[in-house]
Amino acid sequence: MSSQPASPSDPSSDAAEIEAVVRDYIEGWYSGDVTRIDRAFHDELVKRIPASDDPDSLREVTKTRMIELTADGGGAAPDPEMDIDIDDIDTDIAAARVVSPEYVDYLHLVKTSSGWKIANVLFRNRD
Repeated sequence: MSSQPASPSDPSSDAAEIEAVVRDYIEGWYSGDVTRIDRAFHDELVKRIPASDDPDSLREVTKTRMIELTADGGGAAPDPEMDIDIDDIDTDIAAARVVSPEYVDYLHLVKTSSGWKIANVLFRNRD
């Protein structure tokens, strides 16, 4: 396995770049910052949440919809507390987890010509 250790303290590492993208996503959401959300997500983002009314279904959110929701105020929480864990980095793909005040998000990232982007998110509301 060719995984690299996650060391966010090294600013030149992929881990630091991935953490910056994850922060753009979650901090951008809570501050209503469309620029950060747009920068974090791959154009072909697929973000899903289990449907609350049907355990066999998933509700899907696109990048366009996330930008709209963010422009409407997003999570509207200044300086939210969050935990970010980078679980694995393997060449040009990575996995991370974010726990924020409202959500638990599992992220898949891909390294593109313009840097790391979030391609997939599976999330749920925190109980």
